[in-house]
Amino acid sequence: MKKANVVVIGGGQMGRALVGGMLSSGFAAAEQMTIIDPSGPCRQWWAEQHPDVATGEQIGDHAAGADVFLLAVKPYLVPDVAAEFAKSVDRPRLVVSIAAGVPLKTLCDHAGHQRVIRVMPNTPSLVGAGASAFCAAAGVTDEDCQWIRQALAGVGTVAQVAENQMDAVTGLSGSGPAYICLVIEALADGGVLAGLPRPLAMTLAAQTVLGTAKMVMETGRHPGELKDAVASPGGTTIAALKVLEEKGLRAALINAVETSARRSGELG
Repeated sequence: MKKANVVVIGGGQMGRALVGGMLSSGFAAAEQMTIIDPSGPCRQWWAEQHPDVATGEQIGDHAAGADVFLLAVKPYLVPDVAAEFAKSVDRPRLVVSIAAGVPLKTLCDHAGHQRVIRVMPNTPSLVGAGASAFCAAAGVTDEDCQWIRQALAGVGTVAQVAENQMDAVTGLSGSGPAYICLVIEALADGGVLAGLPRPLAMTLAAQTVLGTAKMVMETGRHPGELKDAVASPGGTTIAALKVLEEKGLRAALINAVETSARRSGELG
């Protein structure tokens, strides 16, 4: 499966991130990739950025040689897209969908078989720092799971979960970049309020979030322990932490994840 020919349906941001990760990691070669997108400007982008990757407008023109169909389209397009490739092949091919909220049963029904994997990536995949999770239908083989693990590893970390956990993944890592962007923006605003020029405040805020996340990941220490290491008795940090607790930052983030997860379930 490592040498699988992949037809990517949808050449937008997440398609670019996933294919870029597979190429840059050496997991796949450009000649194994075909991008299907009706948008002329989108296909032009691929021609300029990845000239060795084939592009096309119609799924049926490229379906026969596919080992994997990667659905990088909006959820409402899934039925039409799946019907198009299903009628263009003579045997089940691995189907990988990143369409948010579309459950495995729906994907399997449209694909006409159960060799289907559902993935929830997130936007930091665009810079090789994504957090992805996937779940697999009954027809997926161990080799298929290994293939998607290696493919997603090119754009960050990856975990396999039960499908009933996918809404929680959506609420946490799928929507999470938006929460963190809000935190970075607010920290930078605080820096400006305290007297820093905005470009410097933004750089310090973003680097602080990046560095702290890296410290958590690489040391394996609990975030609470790392927080306590900064909070000296009677000092500036503990005074600031008191304000964050009073304003409900912790509860707001917990509730945000829960609300996003619930909304994901409603959409599915």
